[in-house]
Amino acid sequence: MDSKNIVIAVLIGLAAGWLASWVPFTGGDGGLIQYLISGVLGSFVGSYLLQKANINLGIQNEVGRDIATATIGAVIVMFIANILT
Repeated sequence: MDSKNIVIAVLIGLAAGWLASWVPFTGGDGGLIQYLISGVLGSFVGSYLLQKANINLGIQNEVGRDIATATIGAVIVMFIANILT
């Protein structure tokens, strides 16, 4: 992974974490670090779960698809974190 890909992954993670924070049961506003952690973890969780469930989001734009997938995963990650705390 080069530095450009890392920056893109961080930006997608931040966007996904921010979007996930708008879902009521995820715990709300937590700041940039929470957005980054939940978004990056969410990208792994979301892509794994969507692949295992054989779900295609039908989004043609690659960045949009990545953000949607990471957001789905971030919602799951934040929900589980709220249950555990």
